[in-house]
Amino acid sequence: MAEQKAKHAANAAKKAEKSADTKETSLKEDILQESIADLNEQLSNSKHDGEQLKQERDDFEDKYLRAAAEIQNMNARFEKEQQKLLKYDGQKLAKAILPVVDNLERALATEAKDDSAASLKKGVQMVYDHLERALKENGITAIDGAGDKFDPNTQQAVQTVAADDQHPADTVAQVLQKGYYLKDRVLRPAMVVVAK
Repeated sequence: MAEQKAKHAANAAKKAEKSADTKETSLKEDILQESIADLNEQLSNSKHDGEQLKQERDDFEDKYLRAAAEIQNMNARFEKEQQKLLKYDGQKLAKAILPVVDNLERALATEAKDDSAASLKKGVQMVYDHLERALKENGITAIDGAGDKFDPNTQQAVQTVAADDQHPADTVAQVLQKGYYLKDRVLRPAMVVVAK
């Protein structure tokens, strides 16, 4: 008899559990149905126009594409400036060295009258040759225009002389100070005498 009561109690407990599960499932379904109904009502009452939303989307896409293009252009400009800086790196140092080259050329232009002067001149020549080679290796080359047509982009006329058979008009009669290029840029224009 006690066993029957226990079985009966177990069955009653199972039924109560199933009923609770059913009520819980039913409650979940009711909440879900109410949520769907609310969303449908909000959607039907919505004041947003589909065309307006598409236009806004297109505007945002256009702004995004323009911003992306501007960033790409900025990166290209930055890269170009970086390459330019690297290409002409050392320009300030080169300008500072050019007067030294001029002075070495003047020293080499003097005549050596004795052995010690000749020995000194030979040492100056070695220094000059080494310095000239270092300049060429770094893209610094001389502007040589004696006898050529005057070019105001690479030469600076500091004096004029009358034209003659040797020096026709608008040609360089004499180079007073050599000019120099740094790669394709004029580092210092040549100082010249022009025939007029």
